[in-house]
Amino acid sequence: MAELNSPVTLGALKLKNRVIMAPLTRSRASDDRVPTPMMAEYYAQRASAGLIISEATVISEEANGYLNTPGLFNDAQVEGWKRITQAVHDKGGLIVAQLWHVGRVSHPDLLNGATPVSASAIQQTGHVSLLRPKRPYVLPRPLEISEIHAITEQYRQAAIRAKAAGFDGVELHAANGYLIDQFLQSKTNQREDEYGGSVENRARFLLEVMDALIEVWGADRVGVHLAPRGDEHDMGDDDPRETFGYVMEQLGQRQIAFFFTREYLAEDSISQEMKQRSNGVPYIANMRLNREDAVELLASGKADAVSFGKAYIANPDLYERLVQNAPLNELNFENMIGSQSAEGYIDYPALTETAIFSTTA
Repeated sequence: MAELNSPVTLGALKLKNRVIMAPLTRSRASDDRVPTPMMAEYYAQRASAGLIISEATVISEEANGYLNTPGLFNDAQVEGWKRITQAVHDKGGLIVAQLWHVGRVSHPDLLNGATPVSASAIQQTGHVSLLRPKRPYVLPRPLEISEIHAITEQYRQAAIRAKAAGFDGVELHAANGYLIDQFLQSKTNQREDEYGGSVENRARFLLEVMDALIEVWGADRVGVHLAPRGDEHDMGDDDPRETFGYVMEQLGQRQIAFFFTREYLAEDSISQEMKQRSNGVPYIANMRLNREDAVELLASGKADAVSFGKAYIANPDLYERLVQNAPLNELNFENMIGSQSAEGYIDYPALTETAIFSTTA
């Protein structure tokens, strides 16, 4: 029976335990998207996780939708990430890079005046995250086929840079209403060419990018991040079971390292159906999990590993706390995103520090 502290193999990745640190945007990179030494300390603090999936990392300056998120499109960024991967490896950890293009989830103010791109010219509801004063999302421009191919190449180049930076693999961010997801789901894809219409066409971009990443890394070091519930950034699909089931059949044929779903547990969840159609690809469960959920998912074989996001922000030693069923630190929302401060980033105490403080208080 699998437990939190059981080792597990995801493709070529041999994990010491089944607790995964989810990708978490913290906006602590420099203005030119170079990872900082403070980020290296942050990741090293959390290296007891079985696997760290890095914060979403843009593949080009045009791919961004947030200030101070890191990139993997130039040499300075590679050097910044090298400090991080080395710090994690020195602590016995593993880390993969999550590769990202936000598509329409951006604004001309973040793109030097350019119009955000998407599968189709469908405007997202709501306001752009973190930009002040608040402003609505704009109508995106549909990508030309030649541009789709160019972005696929940008993903491939980012994967090459991830290898140079010392990562252990890569994960494609195909979730949460960002560019790949915008092509995949029917609400945002109204194209009438080979990238729109049928599920085979809507999934084409995702699969072409995955094949580019596999070309660089091998399938056993490539994962994918999916959000079948479509509950972020005004998404939706006419038939999620068919759409995401088809994707998993195709990725199962490629025998990728893992798939990760951002989907809370409920009667209408489809992650188990995706798992059944994946030809044995390891599954990482995520979203609103508590310790009891995680233990049950592993014990029952419904998931191969379990992932936590916000809990890993506030608890650098979350793995140890979960194994010991110890209390968790309270999350500081004020400095969670969009702050360059160390406060609320690298100052959360570990269990041993908490115990020392309690003894001396």
